[in-house]
Amino acid sequence: MKISLANIDVELGRRSEKRVILNDVSLNLAAGEQIAIIGPSGAGKTTLLHTLACAIAPSRGMLLIDSTSPWKLSKASLHRLRGNIFLAPQAPPLPPRQRVVHAVLAGRLAKTSTLAALASLYKPGDAAAAVAFAALAKFRVEDKLWHRCDRLSGGERQRVGLARMLASDTPLILLDEPVSALDPALGLSALKTIQDEATARQATLVVSLHDVQLARQRFSRLVGLKAGRIHFDLPASAVDESTLADLYGAEFEAASGTAQSRVAEIADDEIASATAMAIAEAPPVARCF
Repeated sequence: MKISLANIDVELGRRSEKRVILNDVSLNLAAGEQIAIIGPSGAGKTTLLHTLACAIAPSRGMLLIDSTSPWKLSKASLHRLRGNIFLAPQAPPLPPRQRVVHAVLAGRLAKTSTLAALASLYKPGDAAAAVAFAALAKFRVEDKLWHRCDRLSGGERQRVGLARMLASDTPLILLDEPVSALDPALGLSALKTIQDEATARQATLVVSLHDVQLARQRFSRLVGLKAGRIHFDLPASAVDESTLADLYGAEFEAASGTAQSRVAEIADDEIASATAMAIAEAPPVARCF
């Protein structure tokens, strides 16, 4: 999918308390392109991903997906478009009592009939279970196929969410900190699997990462987001230490990996709360990732 953002503003919060989270953001992605979004905590990375997923409508500017404005479509057409977008939050919202096999197969719900979807969730057939098993195997968690989601560790939950992405077969993949709960070696392996899958299906891939060194290692194009604005959009080879210091400021030492190889991102409370409220108000199809 080809994406174009032109002078986008996104405001979140109640009417009397609205805050501008994204400000004058312009960004273009070719179909099949893969980019990483980096930036300090509270920069608006999660909000940008939800905007691209058509879960949050811009308050100003234009979003085009394959030359179509999502927010000018009919409800039915917008529903179909969202079915072609996969968004994985940092902490996948897996129902505690749900079996892992069902959690993975949920990635296919947007493209199946209601009857087939219900049948799959009640008792997946051998072919469907095989799809889930193969997806889980790529993230080394296939032994959890029939486990309940509340029995998984944080890293296992994250990998189950990524396996759901493999099962979804969508042309636009949006991932928010997809390897934050994994150790460096496993995180690198998982990210390679994600990129290989995106390449195989010629999908456009947008990933937010807090690990700057991982972003520089795996992506050829980096977009730096700071205070809701595009701070830079550069080839990874052009993003040097001074560029990162300017982007992160006081966070630079941790974000660049000089103090530690992996730092958990602490989201701004007000932004996180406003984003959650906006997502909760979105139609169900926009929240089933």
